[in-house]
Amino acid sequence: MAHEHKLSIFRGLLTFQNNVQKIWGVLIFLSIVTTVEVALGIIKPSILTDFYLFGIKRINWIFIILTIVKAYYIAWDFMHLRDEKASLRRTVVWTPFFLVSYLVVLLLIEATYIYEVFKNSFLAWNF
Repeated sequence: MAHEHKLSIFRGLLTFQNNVQKIWGVLIFLSIVTTVEVALGIIKPSILTDFYLFGIKRINWIFIILTIVKAYYIAWDFMHLRDEKASLRRTVVWTPFFLVSYLVVLLLIEATYIYEVFKNSFLAWNF
């Protein structure tokens, strides 16, 4: 018994006629997002290099958000999470979301501590 996959992306804003067109559409979208990331990494606009939230630069927040968008669409379309039951989708998405969020908070706290130790102590920045 063949299973029909949904042929729309962006919550139904763009619908394709077959799976091949959908794969190409998602690939083009992911390529555009990657191109934006690479262009921002090369250009590094000065307006985005000031510190914004949690001591992280705006450009880094943009990189984080774009990476999450790419991971979402890879899992949602190429790994066919869209076609699974809601409970499996929640399990696959929410578990890593909370674990990664927890680890990021721990890393930010630890990094801030280490920065303050090196800044305010007799140790040198020679690494």
